[in-house]
Amino acid sequence: MNSKAIIIGSAIALVVIGSIAHNRYKRNEELNKQQHIKELAEIPVTLARVELKTFRTVIPFTGNLFAVNRAELKAEVSGRLTRVVVFEGDYVSRGSILAVQDEEELQLGVAAAEAQLVQAQAQARQATDDYERASQLLEKRSITKQAAQQAETYYTASQAGVTAAESNLGLAKSRLHKAQIRSPFDGQVAQSLVKTGEILNPGQTAFSIVDNRKMEIEADLPADNISIVKPGLRVRFTIPGYDSQFEGQVAQVAPAVRQDGRTLRVRIEVPNSDGLLKSGLFAEGEIISGQALEKPALPSSIITATGKSADIFVAEDNIARQMRISIGNDQDGWRPIESSGVSAGAMIVAQGRELVAEGARLRVVDSGEITKGQVN
Repeated sequence: MNSKAIIIGSAIALVVIGSIAHNRYKRNEELNKQQHIKELAEIPVTLARVELKTFRTVIPFTGNLFAVNRAELKAEVSGRLTRVVVFEGDYVSRGSILAVQDEEELQLGVAAAEAQLVQAQAQARQATDDYERASQLLEKRSITKQAAQQAETYYTASQAGVTAAESNLGLAKSRLHKAQIRSPFDGQVAQSLVKTGEILNPGQTAFSIVDNRKMEIEADLPADNISIVKPGLRVRFTIPGYDSQFEGQVAQVAPAVRQDGRTLRVRIEVPNSDGLLKSGLFAEGEIISGQALEKPALPSSIITATGKSADIFVAEDNIARQMRISIGNDQDGWRPIESSGVSAGAMIVAQGRELVAEGARLRVVDSGEITKGQVN
C-alpha cells in the first residue's frame, strides 16, 4: 500500500515539475519573442555629438553680377541709320564705330566745309599780301590812305573768314562724330537694339557694351555689420548652374547707411579673366571677416541641407525628436548651427537617419554594423 502511494506521489510530482518547466519554457519563449519584436521596432543608428567649433564670422549676401565697365550707348542726334557694323556677341575695341547715322550726307558736309576752309585760307593769304604791299606803298606815298585802308579791311575780313570756315568745319566734323556710335572701351556687344534704316532720336538706346573681364556685385547688408565689413575682406559665392565656388574682394563700403536706415551697400569686385561669368547672373555668398566665434556645430557629412536649413533628429532617451535648424556654410568640414534649441553635447542621428521619423525608437550601434548590413 505504501509502495503504491509512493509511486502515485512521484507521478504527481513529475507532472507538476513538468508543468512548471513547460510554463517556464513558454514564458521564456514569449519574452524572447517580445524582445525580438522590440528589437525589430528599434531603428539601428549611429549618433554624432554636437561640438563647439571656432568659425570665422561671415556676413551672408545676395546680389547680381555686373561688368565693372558697362555702358548703354545712346544716339546723340536725330537721323537714319545708314550703317550698322556689329552684332550681339561681337568683340569691339575702344573707339571703334558700331553704327552711323546719315553718314553720306554728313561726310559731304565735312568735305564742303573743308573746301570752304581752303578757299578762305587762299583768300586770306592774298589779302595778307595785298595788305603788306599797301602798307609799304603808303609809306612811300605811292597810294592813297583810303586805298591802304581798303586793303586792311579786306585783310581783316579774310582772317575772320578763315576763322568762320574753321568753325564750320569743326561743326561738320562734330555732327559726323555724334552720328557715329562708338565703343567707349574694349568689350563685347551685349545688346544690339537697332537695324540699318531705322531712324534714331536723341537719347534712344542703340547698343549695350560690357567688359566682363572684371565683374562687380552690389550687395545691401544689414546695417549692424557696419563695424565688421571693410574693403579688402575676402568674399566667396555661388552661382546657380555652376558647380564651383567663386571668390572676390570687398572693394568699397558706402560711407553711410541707405535711406531706410537698415542697410549698408558694399561693392564687391570679382576677377573674371577667363570670361566664365556673365553680367546679370544671380550670386549668393558670404563676406568672410577677421573675427572668429565659437558655435555649436555638426559634421557637414551628416547634414542634408535645403538652402540654409536642415532637418535633424535629436536622440533623447533613445527616442528620435525631429527638429529643423538654421545652419551656416561649411568651414573645414563643419557647419555651424545658427538657430537656438540645439546646444553642444546633444546627440544627433548620423547614419541611418533616412529611416528615422519623429518618435521612432533608436538602437545605437557601431557604424560598421550599418555599413556592412549586419544588423537584423
